[in-house]
Amino acid sequence: MIQILPVKVSADVKKGDNLAATIVSGALNSGTEILSGDIVVVAHKIVSKAEGRVVDLRTITPSKKARTLARSQHKDLRLVEIILRESRRLVRARNGILITETRHGFVCANSGVDQSNVQGASHAIILPIDPDKSASRIRSGIRKICDKEVAVVITDTFGRPFRIGQTNVAIGVAGIDATRSYVGSSDMYGRKLRVTEIAIVDEIASAAELVMGKAERVPVAIVRGYQFKPVQKSSINVLLRTKEKDLFR
Repeated sequence: MIQILPVKVSADVKKGDNLAATIVSGALNSGTEILSGDIVVVAHKIVSKAEGRVVDLRTITPSKKARTLARSQHKDLRLVEIILRESRRLVRARNGILITETRHGFVCANSGVDQSNVQGASHAIILPIDPDKSASRIRSGIRKICDKEVAVVITDTFGRPFRIGQTNVAIGVAGIDATRSYVGSSDMYGRKLRVTEIAIVDEIASAAELVMGKAERVPVAIVRGYQFKPVQKSSINVLLRTKEKDLFR
């Protein structure tokens, strides 16, 4: 049986906070003790806050490119400047929506820049510099505090080009492989599978979102009961489709 357990974090996370300690105490306060084999799913916003990835728009001087783009898309020109700074390139700009490829290689709206769940109307949250490293630090911190071996998945909410609506996806991982391959195995009729590879950490992220309320101070969930092989090195990069293989770019 797989369980998804919400972890409430009452206090607002600030720059320099020890996220591992915050998660462990939050789990205990939520009536859940972290166990070895758990998968700790963490919304990127508290990671970004702890790492100081919060920008004051009042300090931003927009470039000429940002001004032009902001006018054409009817967006805050300072916000557009941050979006461009956090991107490798602009993929689409239409109807006020900017689709970019982030520095990490994620293709998403607004380079992941978001103004929700951040104090102050003039502030915006940007993605962690290296979400895999962030996940690894949280994993090591939990091991140090409570001597438990867990996996960590850091998430964000992305839209998809081929379906309506947003869903939680993994943007950083530690202790678990990002995919599970069925290539070479047989289906129920004996046919060999040639291309089936499940983005397991995206499925874990999406499942965890069922209990991670956007406004209920539940930025963490524990997925318990899923059987996986712990790994020392893992990366979200295996999920990134190259432009040459992307039918939408």
